Amino acid sequence: MSNTKTLHPRNFHNNRYDFTTLIKSQDSLKEFVKPNKYGDLSIDFANPEAVITLNKALLSHFYGIKNWEIPKGYLCPPIPGRADYIHHIADLLALSNNGKIPKGKAIKGLDVGVGANCIYPIIGVSVYGWQFLGSDIEKSSIESVLNIINSNEILKENIKVLQQENPSNIFVNIINKDEKYDFTLCNPPFHKSLDEALAGNKRKVQNLTKQKSTKSALNFGGKNNELWCEGGEIVFIKNMIKESLAFSKNCLWFTTLVSKKENLPFIYKALKDLKAVEVKTIEMAHGQKISRIVAWTFLPKDEQKTWAKNRVN
Repeated sequence: MSNTKTLHPRNFHNNRYDFTTLIKSQDSLKEFVKPNKYGDLSIDFANPEAVITLNKALLSHFYGIKNWEIPKGYLCPPIPGRADYIHHIADLLALSNNGKIPKGKAIKGLDVGVGANCIYPIIGVSVYGWQFLGSDIEKSSIESVLNIINSNEILKENIKVLQQENPSNIFVNIINKDEKYDFTLCNPPFHKSLDEALAGNKRKVQNLTKQKSTKSALNFGGKNNELWCEGGEIVFIKNMIKESLAFSKNCLWFTTLVSKKENLPFIYKALKDLKAVEVKTIEMAHGQKISRIVAWTFLPKDEQKTWAKNRVN
């Protein structure tokens, strides 16, 4: 078990946002920036348009992404937390590589549920030079990611996307039998129903604005499959674990975010039942929110080392 009280040390976003510098990268951000009650420059984080514009500035300034748009109503991810996941995966890959983080196109990751925003692949490509396949069940999400890729030279040739035609499948029809992936990552839908998702969003808005909200709209975006699925997070992850066994030799590390701590015992049991060789839990703290990555592999230590040696670094 690894504990992290702040963002990962390699995370670009450990310091407060420098809005003056960010505005230089994204001029449209200036209309949303004003002094907060403490006299510091900030934005209204309860305003989705302001958050999307901040994301554009962060992606431009830190990651070299000059063109990033997502369709209206889709999930707008907080970039610092997404970056943390990528940096922790880099540390995970270093374990079987003599402590050295492997970089470059030889490293391939699969983002399960890439969404319309493509954030994880963007960060992985920009920071570590890795290659990615992104999968999603939504055709419109795939089209959005293709637009982002084709609008940024750095992403071309480094990110591919594939639609998962069967919503019940996760790796089936995505990973071919002769393909190798160094890792998979996933930010699973964690609500069990649309009503639960709406209630969660309402709480989020109230926490940000400190005012009681009666709005049921998903202010921060998110289509149904991004926010909820039948049975919620635990059912989705247990299905993922079950499917991962069939691809045990195709992937070094399978990983997923787990937002609900109470789901961990069920996840550990599922992994034990399938005889996962190694399981790791990495805690991440983003402000008041604690989440964690659970990672598992079916490869013994010697096979992990061989896997690393066979990479072309």
